[in-house]
Amino acid sequence: MSVGKEFPSELIRYADPRTGVEVKQLTRYRGHSHHFYFTNVGWYDNEQKLLFSSDRDNATNLYSVDLRDFRITQLTDLTPLPLPREVEFLRACLNPIKNEVYFWYGYDLLALNLDTLEQRQIYRMPDGYDVSMTNCSADGQYVYSSISEDMSDRFRVDLLRGYVGFKETWEAHPHSAIIQVAVDGSGDKAVFEEDYWIGHCNTSLKHPHLLTYCHEGPWHLVDNRIWGLDIQTGEVWKIRPSENGETVGHEYWHTDGELIGYHGHNPDGSEFFGHIRYDNTGRIEVPFEKVKTNHGHFHSNTIDIVVSDVAKTVDLWQWDGESYGRARALCSHDSSFKIQQLHVHPRFNASATQVVFTSDVSGYGNVYLVDVPEFESLPLLADI
Repeated sequence: MSVGKEFPSELIRYADPRTGVEVKQLTRYRGHSHHFYFTNVGWYDNEQKLLFSSDRDNATNLYSVDLRDFRITQLTDLTPLPLPREVEFLRACLNPIKNEVYFWYGYDLLALNLDTLEQRQIYRMPDGYDVSMTNCSADGQYVYSSISEDMSDRFRVDLLRGYVGFKETWEAHPHSAIIQVAVDGSGDKAVFEEDYWIGHCNTSLKHPHLLTYCHEGPWHLVDNRIWGLDIQTGEVWKIRPSENGETVGHEYWHTDGELIGYHGHNPDGSEFFGHIRYDNTGRIEVPFEKVKTNHGHFHSNTIDIVVSDVAKTVDLWQWDGESYGRARALCSHDSSFKIQQLHVHPRFNASATQVVFTSDVSGYGNVYLVDVPEFESLPLLADI
């Protein structure tokens, strides 16, 4: 067993060639490493440690890097599984109350105590279903996730590499359920079901009974992307309904547990990002300047400052009371986006003083960390 195995620091510090900002490369193993999906926090232990996934010794496992000395510890020792059950940690989530992380392994939802490294099963998915994102409730009592009928016996499905079978799965309208799993292992239940492909269950960071989910599929084809669910009442509702050819997505909760951020496209192809309260009030949207885009994820803790990857750089946008003005480049990423694990997925820590992101600019996916300097000290995105 390699659980608890330690690796020496792999840290490399360098000045970014475009902005001059110091970048910390936290990993440099000859295999892909990446942090969690941008909606799921990876910092824990008072933000002294950061969780990440890494492909080492021909297996994918969960690791932690201590941000004080940058030593790395292996947290799991999992046997590789074939598609569509492959081991991956993009969907893993932390408990906001205690040092525990939850992740899928095959049909099982597992809990890992980050202090003792004790691992236990808290849920087993029914046969014939496949998994999606996990998120923990604000009170730390439940993990929520969606499961959907596995379509891989009908057509080829490889969603992590090129979205193979993405449109076909949406067209099939698989039966889906949102499951609630008690973290203490005391039980589970489906809290919502429908014949539509459901993904991305994201829990409010304030209200334990509220979450969003999405109707998964091509953004321009789904009936509505963002939905709200009240666990207590069972009510579901559209959030930020799209109209007249608009598309929205990549939704996430602000840390107040009230606002939901997202970005999207207007019918003419111009792009915007914004936020809205879960009850569809307080909607603010702003266009972002035209740049050569990749996938473009946005993240923010509050309305004050937003991080994105809309170009070959990790970019910051600052609210001035009326608009976000012009973006400034924080640092380069130059990632290929070849597979999901190589998407940049930038996100802030709790205080918005650091940004974590993933890039394969070195040839392998690696995890990077950047301290956020004064906004005005950074070059304008349009000038680099």
